[in-house]
Amino acid sequence: MSNDETPIRFGIIGCAEIARKISRAINLSPNSTLYALASRSIEKAHNFAIQNNLFSDSLKIYGNYSEILDDPFVDAVYMPLPTTFHLHWAILAAEKKKHLLLEKPTALNVEELDKILDVCDKNGVQFMDASMWYHHPRTGKMKEMILDSKLFGQVKAIHSSSSYAPGLEFLENNIRVKPDLDALGALGDAGWYCIGAILWTMNQTLPTTVTALPNVARNSAGVILTCSASLYWEKEETVATFYCSFIAHETMDLRVYGSNGTCYLYDFILPFGEDSASFNFTSGAKFVDLHIGWNVKPQVVEVTSQLPQEGYMIQEFASLVKAIKFSRSKPESKWPHTSRITQLVLDAVNKSIDTGFQPVHM
Repeated sequence: MSNDETPIRFGIIGCAEIARKISRAINLSPNSTLYALASRSIEKAHNFAIQNNLFSDSLKIYGNYSEILDDPFVDAVYMPLPTTFHLHWAILAAEKKKHLLLEKPTALNVEELDKILDVCDKNGVQFMDASMWYHHPRTGKMKEMILDSKLFGQVKAIHSSSSYAPGLEFLENNIRVKPDLDALGALGDAGWYCIGAILWTMNQTLPTTVTALPNVARNSAGVILTCSASLYWEKEETVATFYCSFIAHETMDLRVYGSNGTCYLYDFILPFGEDSASFNFTSGAKFVDLHIGWNVKPQVVEVTSQLPQEGYMIQEFASLVKAIKFSRSKPESKWPHTSRITQLVLDAVNKSIDTGFQPVHM
């Protein structure tokens, strides 16, 4: 088998619910294969494989995380562990030279993430966080149109939201509301997407200031269930806001307002369907005479896809790993940079909340 045909062998560390989706994506992607699966017990890993139709003679099943990292045939690992455990296991994976697809939020703070990225860099390991929406072809089309100065002009304002109301069982027992497992709560889980979308729109440029808004809700353990913030870019004169919550109706909105255009979508994190995704785009809109209507209606831009967005993510990650493994390429720096500035802004929101909603200067 030639290098072009050799699939990247993935291991999954942890049988979280999201691992069901990623295991499917690994098998759908044309350049990867699910080679190994690890959980804290062999029984749990075995049951996960059977329940998700993954079980085969070639799949390696491990009853602890260390064994999968010691397997010399594992090229890369997907790690959907609670955020508290990322620092320890991500560093061990990088030290074993396993390319790392890490579930978001990447760490409890940027200091922890920097330690992970430093070990990845020293060991020539590709790092990427598992924010799937970046990899959908719709995302590239939106960027193309927003960057067109004639169509869109300058970005003036951005709003994003990520909210859902999973119910009492989630709010009492899910790891995302446990301070010892995922202390960042809704800010880390849902807010990560909002911050990422805003920074994506601003070409990964850090804002001048970040200010949390005084609508924070916490559970009895102090974990954030709802929060909002504003971001401001002084040079560009651009403002952004976001809202994230575990106790509000499902939203996944992204709205970008330019000096000559607007871009709206309501499903930026998870498209309404796997085969295609759309967004509304308006350029050069004016009121008609007597202000009885508009001169244009929003254009619905439809983008088809051959894979679900998580499949595109796996395909891109595996391509980067292949280039490192077979062509001696260096890891792509775009993805650790994207994660790091998202973490920096997330930390700034947290700091603003903790200091009574004072602006944090970046």
